[in-house]
Amino acid sequence: MTLFEDLDKRLLPGFKRQRVQTTEGEILALVGGEGPPLLMLHGDPQTHLCWHGIAPRLAEDYSVVLTDLRGRGESHKPGLSPGHLAYAKRTYAKEQLEVMEALGFECFRLVGHDRGARVARRMALDHPERIERLAIMDIVPALDFYAQTTAQIAQDYYYFFFLTQPAPIPESLIRGDPEIFMGQILTGLPGQTAPYDPEAFKAYIAASTSEAAIVAFCECFRAGLSQDIGHDRDDRAAGRTIACPTLVMWGDQGVVGKNFDIRSIWKAWAPDSRFEPMPCGHFIPEEEPDRALRALREFLL
Repeated sequence: MTLFEDLDKRLLPGFKRQRVQTTEGEILALVGGEGPPLLMLHGDPQTHLCWHGIAPRLAEDYSVVLTDLRGRGESHKPGLSPGHLAYAKRTYAKEQLEVMEALGFECFRLVGHDRGARVARRMALDHPERIERLAIMDIVPALDFYAQTTAQIAQDYYYFFFLTQPAPIPESLIRGDPEIFMGQILTGLPGQTAPYDPEAFKAYIAASTSEAAIVAFCECFRAGLSQDIGHDRDDRAAGRTIACPTLVMWGDQGVVGKNFDIRSIWKAWAPDSRFEPMPCGHFIPEEEPDRALRALREFLL
C-alpha cells in the first residue's frame, strides 16, 4: 500500500478510490456516502486529502466526490502547452465534468478551495445547467486579482508573479529545493496557522515536488495571467454571471480577506451570493474544518 492509499484509508474512511479515464488523461477520484452528488475540489499545493476534516461528515448526507485535479496528486500531469491551455480553468472544468459524468452524476453541488475554487467558479459560469449550488473558499477571480493587486499583495503573494515567468525560469529555480518552496507556500503565508495532519503534510510535499508537478504548478499560474483573465473579460463584456446560489468563504486573517472587498467583488459575479468569513488564514479546510462544515451544511441543503 502506498503512502497515499494508506492516508486515504485512515483519513477518509469509507471512501472508495477510482481511476477515471477522461479525454486527456486519468483522474483519481474518491467517492463516499449516499445522497445528492457533491464534488469537492482541492487547492494548491495540496490534494484531495485537504478535505479529510470535512468530507467524511458530509458523506453522511451526500454522495461526495473528491478528485485530484490535473497536475496534482495522482492525476495526470500535462506538460507545457501552447498558450498554457492545458491549465486554463476552463480546461480543468470540462475535465471534472467528464469525471462526474463517468460516475453517473449529471447535476451536482460544488465546493472548491484555492485552485479548486477557480475551477469551480469557471464550471459554474460555463456550465450553469450542471451546477446546483456553489461554495467558493478564499479566492477572488483572476481578473479582479490582477487588476487590484497592490505592492503589499505582490509581496505576500509573490508566487502569483514569480510562477508566471517564462519556462523554464521558475521551474529551474524551484528545482533547487522544491521541498522548501512548496513547504513555504503551505506554512509561510501571512495569517497561516493550519494544523496539518503530519502525514497529510508529507503527502502534499511528496505530491507537489516531482518534475511534472512543478511544471504543472507554474503552468497553472501562467494560465491564470493569460487564459483565465481573458475568459473573465469575455464574461464581463457579455454580462455573464453565476446563476446558482453561491456561498463565498474566506479567511479574514489571510491575504485575500485583508486586501480585497470580497462582498463587492463577488456580488458582481454571483448576484445570488451569501458570505461567510472564517477566523483563519488561507487554508480553511484544515484551519477551520468544523466552522466550514457548519456553513456548508446549512448552505448545501
